[in-house]
Amino acid sequence: MTAINAPRDKYNAVWIIFFILGLGTLLPWNFFMTATMYFTSRLKDPPTANQTANLTVEGGATRNVLESKFNNVMTLCAMVPLLIFTCLNSFIHQRIPQKLRISGSLAVILVVFLLTAVLVKVDMAPLPFFTLTMIKIVCINSFGAVLQGSLFGLAGILPATYTTPIMSGQGLAGTFAAFAMICALASGSELQDSAFGYFITACVVILLAIMSYLTLPKLEFFQYYIETNGARPSADEENKMDLLKKESPAEKRPVVNLMEDETKPSVSVFNIFKQIWVTALSVCFIFTVTIGTFPAVTVDVKSTVADGGAWGLYFIPVSCFLLFNLMDWAGRSLTAVCMWPGKDSIWLPVLVGLRVIFIPLFMLCNVEPRYYLPVLFSHDAWYIIFMIFFSFSNGYLASLCMCFGPKKVAQHEAETAGAIMAFFLSLGLALGAAMSFAFRAMI
Repeated sequence: MTAINAPRDKYNAVWIIFFILGLGTLLPWNFFMTATMYFTSRLKDPPTANQTANLTVEGGATRNVLESKFNNVMTLCAMVPLLIFTCLNSFIHQRIPQKLRISGSLAVILVVFLLTAVLVKVDMAPLPFFTLTMIKIVCINSFGAVLQGSLFGLAGILPATYTTPIMSGQGLAGTFAAFAMICALASGSELQDSAFGYFITACVVILLAIMSYLTLPKLEFFQYYIETNGARPSADEENKMDLLKKESPAEKRPVVNLMEDETKPSVSVFNIFKQIWVTALSVCFIFTVTIGTFPAVTVDVKSTVADGGAWGLYFIPVSCFLLFNLMDWAGRSLTAVCMWPGKDSIWLPVLVGLRVIFIPLFMLCNVEPRYYLPVLFSHDAWYIIFMIFFSFSNGYLASLCMCFGPKKVAQHEAETAGAIMAFFLSLGLALGAAMSFAFRAMI
């Protein structure tokens, strides 16, 4: 009945807005990671005599402790808040208005990036800069988790294909950031100039996402599904209620109470999880495999074709980061026209499970340094082929799971189901980050 009565999404406006919101969810964080070299360069100030004890020697080069620990601490400050706040959003989203969760999160992220852009031009000592940067990472990922969980919950109310633009927008975010990194590398621009450009671009995208979200409630297509999710009575039901009300005042109260029970059905997170656990665990496993391997293992693969030439310089930026994000984006976007296998098909968890084969395949590429495993796939072509299938399957299967999860439950439970799926996506990211240390140590 919903599909029959639903208005048309004119000019695909709702689809485009969800794409922009998906882009706004991950582009800021992708640019933040792309600027890692800028952040570590700010920690390279020459130490004083009193700081000599705080230096470590790695690969013959003397590095400040703050610089050497930056990536590890950044990962910790990103994944822990992401997991905690995604979990909290699964439970509190019914108590905090959706508009406040989404617009508020975007506003906080915008302020953080404006501050980050300003600080590019401000001189700071390494320790205060390091501390402030970690606080900003915690803020970005905390509010980013609420934003992502709320968006997937909101998309769960709409038809299944409207989760695709969020996933596709997130995929484009990674592609955009990787392309920006390659352009900065090719131009030879200063790290500060590149970082300032990243942060200002992120601010523009967040502003665009805020404006897009504010126009969303004005669109008829979106209004219809929000009202349907609220279990508003249809025109026929309203007519029946009017007739009942006219019969006698005594009958009016029971009818209203009955409708209140129907319009405010109870939502149990545990009962919803029992219906979607296969897709929830599937998306968790997908990202555990992906983040466990990329970029911890894949970034250390060395080209055997180049001899210190241009290809050697661009091999990882192009074959690892850009190729992964392009194929991941293609896989996410494909679900807009093809959704095989179906939501109840056994092939979906089977295909998800088969992705585990990519872990040993990448380990057996030319990863350096290595101590235990042999190199079986030394040629660059093997690495590129593995990366294509690895990234495409990640985007396609993850997008399928995120689309199907909310459609396995009743309409009024769809938003909670979307929030639960977002939590398991974040859980997969956190588990993958933890497993990446073990995978890299095994090589």
